Amino acid sequence: MYSVCVRDRMFIAHSLKGDVFGPASNLHGATYVVDAEFFSPQLNEDNVVVEIGHAGQALRDVLARMNYHCLDDLPEFKGINTTTECLARYVHDELLRRVSVKFKGSCKITLHESDLGSASYTAPVA
Repeated sequence: MYSVCVRDRMFIAHSLKGDVFGPASNLHGATYVVDAEFFSPQLNEDNVVVEIGHAGQALRDVLARMNYHCLDDLPEFKGINTTTECLARYVHDELLRRVSVKFKGSCKITLHESDLGSASYTAPVA
């Protein structure tokens, strides 16, 4: 299995609804380091899993929509608890829409909240 990983970061604000979140139910900021890892059992016709520059730019484009914004105010997250897991799925789906023309395989998105905790979402290209 081949893999390619690109990394970026985003700075967001949000609040989470529900007693389970304790102090995070109040508006707070988060800094995420975001890894996008692409997997394929074979290389494509260009002899790559995915072109690394294109994947990096696509990730930056996806994160730009959220970077330095309060997620509570964005229409796509209205009424949704923007947990780290939820955001991993959102980044995955948006990223694959941008790279799926030249990529056939699966992608794992990991959002690192800190050096102590992270959440991931993995799925194949639809």
